[in-house]
Amino acid sequence: MSDQVSFGYEDVAPEEKTRRVGEVFSGVAKKYDVMNDAMSAGMHRLWKDRFVRRVKPQPGEAILDMAGGTGDIAFRLAERGAEVTVADINQEMLDVGIERAMDRGIDGLVWSRQNAEALTLPDRMFDAYTIAFGIRNVTHIDHALAEAHRVLKFGGRFFCLEFSSTEWPGFKQAYDLYSHKLVPRIGKAIAGDEDSYRYLIESIRRFPPMPEFEGMIRQAGFARTKVEPIMGGLVAIHSGWKI
Repeated sequence: MSDQVSFGYEDVAPEEKTRRVGEVFSGVAKKYDVMNDAMSAGMHRLWKDRFVRRVKPQPGEAILDMAGGTGDIAFRLAERGAEVTVADINQEMLDVGIERAMDRGIDGLVWSRQNAEALTLPDRMFDAYTIAFGIRNVTHIDHALAEAHRVLKFGGRFFCLEFSSTEWPGFKQAYDLYSHKLVPRIGKAIAGDEDSYRYLIESIRRFPPMPEFEGMIRQAGFARTKVEPIMGGLVAIHSGWKI
C-alpha cells in the first residue's frame, strides 16, 4: 500500500488522485467562492485577511500564490503592491480568477497553469510563496514543499493557510457533525455537486495534524517554522523561511 495516497477516505493510486482532484475542482470552479461563503458563514474572508497580514507583502516583491486560481489571496497581495504570479493546476479555476480580475479592474497579475509538485519556474525567483486551502489536495505534499523551497530566494518565506482539526472541546464534535452531514447537502443545493464537497471535507480529516505538517515543512529545508492555530486549530497558518 506504500504507493497509495488518500483521496478523502479512500486510498488510491497517485495518478488516480491527481485525476479525481482535477475533476472535483473543474466541477466546482464557478461556484467555489459562493460555496466558501456558505460553508464558513463568510469566515474564510477573515481568515484570508489575517493570512495576508502575516505574509506582510511589500511593494515590488515577487510572490507566487500557488493553488490560487480564483484570485482571493492574489487580489489581497496585489492591493499591497506585490507582483503576484497566480498558479493553479486547474485551468477552470484560473479562468474564474481571470474573469474576476477583469470585473474588478485588477491588472498586472500573471496567471500560470502549474503543478505544485513540478513547477516550470526558475530557482530562487520569489520573495514569498503562499498557498491557501490547496496543499491538502496535492498528491505528494513533500514534493510540493520541496518545489516551494526551490523557487524561493534565500531569505524568502513560505506561508500556508489550511484546515486542520480544532482542539476546542465541544466545538470539535459540533463541527464534525456539521461538516460531514450538512456541507455535502449545501454543495448539492448551491453547486449541484454533493460528492465533491464530501471529498473536500474528507480531505481535511486525512490531512496531517499541525505538528506533523510543521515537521514536513522543516524536512523540506525551511527554518524558523511556526504554526498559528485559528479557532483552536480548525484553520492554521503555517510558515517557514528559506535561510
